[in-house]
Amino acid sequence: MSPKKRIVLAYSGGLDTTFCIVWLQKERDAEVHTLTVNTGGLELEEARAIAERAASLGATHHGVDARQELFERFVTPLIQGNVLRGHAYPLCVAAERVVQAEQLARAARELGADAVANGSTGAGNDQFRFDAVVRTLVPDLEALAPVRELGWSREQESAYLAEHGIEIPAATTTYSVNAGLWGTTIGGGTIHDPWSAVPEEAFPEAPEPPGGPTELTVGFEAGVPGSLDGAAMDGVALVEALNARGRQHRIGRGVHIGETILGIKGRIAFEAPAPLLLIAAHRELEKLVLSRWQLYWKDHLADFYGNLLHEGLYYDPVVKDLEAFIRSSQRVVTGEARVCLERGRFEVTGVRSPLSLMDQRVATYGETTRAWSAEEATGFGKLRALSLSLAWQAGSGASGADNQ
Repeated sequence: MSPKKRIVLAYSGGLDTTFCIVWLQKERDAEVHTLTVNTGGLELEEARAIAERAASLGATHHGVDARQELFERFVTPLIQGNVLRGHAYPLCVAAERVVQAEQLARAARELGADAVANGSTGAGNDQFRFDAVVRTLVPDLEALAPVRELGWSREQESAYLAEHGIEIPAATTTYSVNAGLWGTTIGGGTIHDPWSAVPEEAFPEAPEPPGGPTELTVGFEAGVPGSLDGAAMDGVALVEALNARGRQHRIGRGVHIGETILGIKGRIAFEAPAPLLLIAAHRELEKLVLSRWQLYWKDHLADFYGNLLHEGLYYDPVVKDLEAFIRSSQRVVTGEARVCLERGRFEVTGVRSPLSLMDQRVATYGETTRAWSAEEATGFGKLRALSLSLAWQAGSGASGADNQ
């Protein structure tokens, strides 16, 4: 009798991956090892429950805390690049999947596995993110995605589990929720309808909001957040604290419609207080300390970086080049940003830095100047308009005006 095939499954404890355990055991006669990679949003009790569920289904469970790695390798450049897909969505999931897939590949090697598996469907982005990492790092192992292979709906998966005596809560079938350090995403149900508002019950439950607005101050060192209200904090703790404080004010909720890796439109809801607060604060601080062209090119290249990460192309060599540029631009992004939080909204109300490029001793915009005279300003205006004047007189501007 040949030994069972050993498969390492990326396991979240939800419907899709729970289905995968049972299906791989029953239909593939496999020895299943589950791996849960904590990239945030996983409380101790929940982690224990996930491990117990996997064990109750006959799997050997493993857990890894990768929050610090996620912050250092991915959250940091996402903040430094002010990366918001569609100017709204802070890439809550893409970076997590790279870290999770890397840990999956590492565990498969350590356990001598024959294959790796995940719970991705055939219609979403995660399948390609897992595939890209796994086929790069462990190309000799079989890469399985049972839900994708079968093309089953969440209702069919639930029915299959029920046939084997395993019940899944109804809410798990309605929405697909991914909670992580860099935000929570919600898919499924009415969220697929671009005309429908996201129901309140789809979002994580929020505590009672404070009585009125509150202020906080975030400190940055070389573009990396390192303090909150003057108290030094490591990156993971700071993000988790901002997520908690923002959630109190119902801040960070949104909906994003955008291009999927498959080329079709997709829509998700999200709750990401810390990402939106940090990116807004960081962007405002950058305006104070970076030059015009640093800001221009960093915005373009960081947007490209976000696109590559979103599409699972982290191992393209250009990604390291982009990260190097972003990191270099942050040498002077040191200072503080003050943020006011109110119910459902926030505002960056002030920034300061020892490396500020605003110097009131030189000039105050729209008021007074000490660095140049009125005559010099007049000469600058004349020279600046010279090329425009010459083009207009040559006919290119005049012909355009005739057609108005």
